[in-house]
Amino acid sequence: MSYLLYSQAEQLKLPQPVPVTLHPATVYLSSLSEGSRRSMLSSLNAIARLLTEEECDAFSLDWSKLRYHHTAAVRTALKQRLAPTTTNKMLVALRQVLTVAYRLDLIEASDYHKAVDIPNVKGTGQLRGRALTTKEIESLIECCHEQGGAIAIRDAAVIAILRCGGIRRQEIVQLNLDDLDLATGELTIRRGKGGKFRFVYLTTEAIGMIEDWLKVRGDLPGALICPVNKGGKVILRHFASDGDGIYKLVKARAMSAGVKHFSPHDFRRTFCSDLLAEGEDVFTVQELAGHASPATTAKYDRRGEGRKQRAVKRLKFR
Repeated sequence: MSYLLYSQAEQLKLPQPVPVTLHPATVYLSSLSEGSRRSMLSSLNAIARLLTEEECDAFSLDWSKLRYHHTAAVRTALKQRLAPTTTNKMLVALRQVLTVAYRLDLIEASDYHKAVDIPNVKGTGQLRGRALTTKEIESLIECCHEQGGAIAIRDAAVIAILRCGGIRRQEIVQLNLDDLDLATGELTIRRGKGGKFRFVYLTTEAIGMIEDWLKVRGDLPGALICPVNKGGKVILRHFASDGDGIYKLVKARAMSAGVKHFSPHDFRRTFCSDLLAEGEDVFTVQELAGHASPATTAKYDRRGEGRKQRAVKRLKFR
């Protein structure tokens, strides 16, 4: 099914390659971190294929040719096919590429402002993901201890860092041995989302699990968290930068422990929720999580309706 109303796919193809410094998608993607670049490239490829019935990708589409009827059609198609959050993320990529095209003088101001004037898709208000219970976290660690061996010890360290550091899977795979201070529990995140630098801090119990892992890993410089082959040999290199290896690790450990499916990002939701439940202010939690704003941190709160009920009970009638 074609979503173009007034143009044919052929008209949106680049007639010939252009220098990378003048290609809107290339310029936009080069401004992003590695993790964001991969995600947004996937979004732009999907939009290009949608507009040209699978004939173009992000680099062969002439983004400067897009007009309002194109972008409105893209929004409609994505809204029908995808969740609001995913749709809105892809619309961000679309707007940003058109902004670059405008700044490169490839599209007239009037056409640009009309093309980017597409609203986000409203969601249902239902929060994504969940927080893990204390029992579930204990089950994950117990599963590692019962299995034993280098892989299980490594997995316990990964769970400890995700749970107590609240970091992203793309951040844990970038960690080096010298990013960890065992004496203080300080963990340095050198390139978080948006290239941001921050510190997080681990509990004594988490540090103990990491120390167990380091006895297996050794003290050579390099990746803090490494692959381990089936024979138990540590391969001293980083996991893939997209964090997919960590996702698979957590998924496999959850299945072994009999814990309901969750994603590595749910450890961040648990981290934020637990800190807020302990009375930490939202700005401190924001800094630890590496969020751009407190509003983002608030979306990670999974304490449920009980906190509202408890808050109201503290009110005095008069």
